[in-house]
Parts: sequence; C-alpha cells; structure tokens
Amino acid sequence: MSLQLITPPALEPVTLDEAKAHLKVDTADDDALIATLIAAARTRAEWHCGRAFITQAWILWLDCWPGDGEIEIPLPPLQAVSAITTYARDGSPGTLDPLTYTVDAASQPGRVVLACAAVPPLANLRRINAIAVAFSAGYGTTESSVPAPIREAILEIVAELYANRGDAAATPSPAALALLAPYRMLKL
Repeated sequence: MSLQLITPPALEPVTLDEAKAHLKVDTADDDALIATLIAAARTRAEWHCGRAFITQAWILWLDCWPGDGEIEIPLPPLQAVSAITTYARDGSPGTLDPLTYTVDAASQPGRVVLACAAVPPLANLRRINAIAVAFSAGYGTTESSVPAPIREAILEIVAELYANRGDAAATPSPAALALLAPYRMLKL
C-alpha cells in the first residue's frame, strides 16, 4: 500500500494574518518565511494525526484486493471515492462499476466495501500497484472547516518553528500535541 498526493490543499488551515497576529509580527519582512512555516506546521500536524485537514485528492495504491473485501481509506475524514481502477498484467486499466462497491465515509478511517453479490477483482491483475483508489479527504475547502483545536495547534507549531529558525528542528510542544490528541488516528 502506498499513497500518492494528486492535488494538494488549495490553502492552509491558518492564514498568514492569523499566524502573524499569533507571533506578534507587524512587518512584512518575514511573510515568505511565515507562509512556509504554516505549510510545514500543517504537514507535521497532519502526519501526527494521520488526517487530511483541507480538501486534497489522493490515490491509494494496493497490490491486491483485501481478502475480507474491505479497503480502509487512510487520511480521514473521507469525502468521496471518485474511482477505483484496476490494472491488468499488461498494464491496461479498467474502472470498477460504482454499483459493485459501497463507500463508507462516516467511519474513521473511511472504507470501501464490496457489494454482497460483487466478486473481488482478483484475476489477471499485475503483481504490484494493481488497484488505484482515487479519493478526496479533508474537513472542507476553507480554513473555518478545520476544527479550532487543530488550527490552534498549527499556530503553536508555527510559533515554535519561528522561534527556533536556524536551530535544530523544533519538536511540537506538549500544548500543541494535547490540542491534536483528540484527532489522532490510533490503531487498536
């Protein structure tokens, strides 16, 4: 299994003005740096939580259809599965009929389950990256779609990165990690 980012978030969960206010910066001298730190903080927080915050498009690559007929889609919250493509041994693609599977976007993580009468696509598939599940994930397309504690954690991480720029990599503070804790995906 591997993930391929197709369309990154169109914007960040925290604006430059919000970050500058949080940092108490009132000049434009560090705007480019702060914008870069916002993206780095969002990426770090997404990785920590195992989630997508702002809408983004991905492809989940699988070598075969799981034996239980269920594909777990990482990076909740799942918004939609746009297509499931299989690749034959000769590399030719085929698209699964959406009527042969059900998308469960309510679960976290989301999942795709074969319909009761559907037969899993197993025959004549190439050995690696035989199935591509195209999906979109994230809380929404605007900053306000992202839960406030996540946005605050990103601001805290930006502050740590800004204060420690040029030094060794800053680790998120316990306060930032506590804000992210309820959103972290854990395997039980």
